[in-house]
Amino acid sequence: MSGTKRAVISVSDKRGAAELGKSLSEAGWEILSTGGTAKALRAEGIPITDVSAYTSQPEILGGRVKTLHPKVLGGILARLPDQADEMKANGIEAIDLVAVNFYPFRETVARPGVTQAEAVEQIDIGGPTMVRSSAKNHGRVTVLVDPDDYPAVIAQISKGQEVAVDLRRRLAQKAFGYVSRYDAAINAYLADLDQDAGGDSFPESLPLEFERIQVLRYGENPHQQAAFYRADAAGGLSIADAEVLGGKELSYNNILDLAGAAELIADLGGTACAILKHTNPCGVGIADTPADAYKRGQACDPVSAFGSIIGYNCRVDAPAAEAMRELFVEAVIAPEFDEGALAIFRKKKNLRILRLPGLASQKRAGLDFRAVPGGVLVQEPDHMSAEEFDWKVVTPRGPTADEEKALHIAWTVSRHVKSNAIVLADQGGTVGIGAGQMSRVDSSRIAADHAVLPLEGCALGSDAFFPFRDGVDEAAKRGVKAIAQPGGSKRDDEVIEAAAEHGIAMVFTGRRHFRH
Repeated sequence: MSGTKRAVISVSDKRGAAELGKSLSEAGWEILSTGGTAKALRAEGIPITDVSAYTSQPEILGGRVKTLHPKVLGGILARLPDQADEMKANGIEAIDLVAVNFYPFRETVARPGVTQAEAVEQIDIGGPTMVRSSAKNHGRVTVLVDPDDYPAVIAQISKGQEVAVDLRRRLAQKAFGYVSRYDAAINAYLADLDQDAGGDSFPESLPLEFERIQVLRYGENPHQQAAFYRADAAGGLSIADAEVLGGKELSYNNILDLAGAAELIADLGGTACAILKHTNPCGVGIADTPADAYKRGQACDPVSAFGSIIGYNCRVDAPAAEAMRELFVEAVIAPEFDEGALAIFRKKKNLRILRLPGLASQKRAGLDFRAVPGGVLVQEPDHMSAEEFDWKVVTPRGPTADEEKALHIAWTVSRHVKSNAIVLADQGGTVGIGAGQMSRVDSSRIAADHAVLPLEGCALGSDAFFPFRDGVDEAAKRGVKAIAQPGGSKRDDEVIEAAAEHGIAMVFTGRRHFRH
């Protein structure tokens, strides 16, 4: 065996590869490479040995077999000095560093119209084999899957040092995660194909892969540690993609509330503002300007608006920011902000400001997860359907045009309120909100009792059916003139009769929106 240090560089993502190659070459390392990587490194004047020349085995099967060879895998996996004699007998030299990242499978399957054959050819085999091998043998071998880690390794090698043990261990851990996420993407793609072919919607095993983007100060409470992770292939609406433009570091509870605000805002039409507290809306306003939308939303429950999260589905301008000046707000999120609005907001040093382009049009994609002790519940996201607004009028009197507008708001907001949910609204926004009660009639009372704005003539949205007529009777006492609910109770006839007695227009949406 020679005393020469040896590296394999074979990368799809070529960022930093030339810098790494030059540093290794200047330090006297031999560099093995393949295909496009070898060509790119040679173009930078870096001496390269082709893997096929090193192994005396040409690439075969259209390039499917290049690095799957004992001289490569043995050089990576060998324990030294214990197995030095065996290596020498088999003509194997030690490989001390592996810089590899994989074929762009995710990017390929994300392209519109990609065929299954094209996707399959982007399933890397040699790359994961080398990465897993070098990560396993990280006691001797350095593995690099992320170009962002090259500088730390270059810094040590350029000084003639061995790569530190703790750094090799950290890189190995990262490498196993990289392989796992890659395999999970392939698993998800094949599961989607199976579903499209009429298979089960949910695979028998569910590998979940997330990238940590932030360690949080604490969780829901100060004694709980917490972190924020990005889903690898979330798509659609993603709080992880929001750009923080100012303010304090986001907390666990901030992120939960911002997610609730983003999902609600994405459902609202017009120029809308939503104010949330503890993930529940406490006011929604729809008006001609962002400032008026905020004022209308804040008027619904000005007490609860203190310390809230505020979301807009439109560009926030200076008048809207000025209207919010006197209220203590934890965070504000919108698709865009005027410079004038940012200047006003930034005077509140602690106010978190988040910009999320596409906020008004994107919906949550993928699956919805809920952890329970010893497991996880998985479901499709609860999206609103256009069909549920083609509701069925079940009372002698149908809603007026103004009542229809109010019902749209009440029904839309009710999906975002913890069950049992009752939302009172007029044409401009919410009037009262009753959330999270064990009894639907109690939610009705709370919505009315907390109302500051006039109740007479308002509309009511209920996330699930009324099991008894008492909820309708309570609403009638408070001046409700129109109700939207899913229907489906054994006592629907009694509930409809109660609405008719009170002159209330009632519509059935045919869809429930529980939010536990």
